[in-house]
Amino acid sequence: MFEKTTQDLIDFIAKSPSCYHVTANFASMLKEQGFEKLLETQPWDLAPGGKYFVVRADSSIIAFQIPKQKFENFQITSAHSDSPTFKIKENEELLVDGHYVELNAERYGGMICAPWLDRPLSIAGKAVVRKGSSFETRLVNIDRDLVMIPNVAIHMNRQVNEGYTYHAQKDMIPLFGDETAKGAFSRLIADALNAPEEDVLGTDLFLYNRTPASIWGANREFFSSPRLDDLQCAYACMKGFLQGSNEKSVSVCCVFDNEEVGSTTKQGADSTFLQDVLERICSCLGRSREEYQMAVASSFMISADNSHAVHPHHLDKADPTNRPYMNHGPVIKFNANQKYTTDSVSAAIFKGICQKARVPFQTYVNHSDIPGGSTLGNIANTHVSLNTVDIGLPQLSMHSSYETAGIKDTWYLIQAAEAFYSTHIRQDQDGRYTLED
Repeated sequence: MFEKTTQDLIDFIAKSPSCYHVTANFASMLKEQGFEKLLETQPWDLAPGGKYFVVRADSSIIAFQIPKQKFENFQITSAHSDSPTFKIKENEELLVDGHYVELNAERYGGMICAPWLDRPLSIAGKAVVRKGSSFETRLVNIDRDLVMIPNVAIHMNRQVNEGYTYHAQKDMIPLFGDETAKGAFSRLIADALNAPEEDVLGTDLFLYNRTPASIWGANREFFSSPRLDDLQCAYACMKGFLQGSNEKSVSVCCVFDNEEVGSTTKQGADSTFLQDVLERICSCLGRSREEYQMAVASSFMISADNSHAVHPHHLDKADPTNRPYMNHGPVIKFNANQKYTTDSVSAAIFKGICQKARVPFQTYVNHSDIPGGSTLGNIANTHVSLNTVDIGLPQLSMHSSYETAGIKDTWYLIQAAEAFYSTHIRQDQDGRYTLED
């Protein structure tokens, strides 16, 4: 079951080279399960027992299931659709020395630069196409080895193995072709869209790693793939969402864009997207503003974003007593400075959920001398304040173009997420909570 689940995740990632493809593929999964797509610009006709989803900016998606009886709260998972990469700039072609055509690009998020070099890459994202007086967004994926970022030979950089500072505008520019490729990029994109070149009026295009994912290890216990952070958690949460529900909670699954650059966009966790959806659910079902606030106050969210496993070469980078390993279950993340939202209450509830699902769990705290990153849980909480636990799945090489994780952990999180959605978390009074089947 572990290897099959991992292969299903690998297949999903292979079909999802950009955040826009991630969202489109989740939308297809939901439609196959009978979910109805809603538009933010249109009235919503919601009914008890209904299953719905809404997309914002083509790259964030929120799905929800309404119980048949009157609900008491929302039970939410959240993850993100984006990964560190390079975005193609406007006026993208660079003619170099009369013999090379490169594509001007800029960093998106905080990546490890070196693994992007000397491997086959391509380009995917979305474009805006004019059709008469209309403007239509379309997905684009050049599904072949298209560009590469070449390294400098060691003969010309003798100190490269002693440490090197990569400069985005000099070292990280993808090579597109020789001098005959001049002017070819916009034609290539237009052909992929089946549109006249002059009608492609806007693009959001990103590099992606073409190296296929691989299951490996002495007992095939590991796997490596592009974009594990955070598609591993996003996929597991969505699968658990589709498999579980309870009759006292609205089940909600959120996948936001732009976590890697701070979430401060109209479709990020720091937007009104989640708040807008929860408020509309309540108003469409005849709930008052106070009833909405009561439901939120008794709700619970799992913020799922991958975590660091103990590195075999750098044991000293991990905390002395909180040391997560791959294939040992989801990781509960703590931080005294509130980079993660986990507290004693949310940690205890998530542990109870894992125990119910018979799933192992681990804990993560940054080494006190090494500042860590943050995620979307605390950001979303500034708009919708509720009990939240930050978790992740343990991995190596986070923010590389090719990351490594354990084959058991995706399955573990799916089981935990299914148990979470199948359990009603009731707040009886201040300081007392009950998990109901």
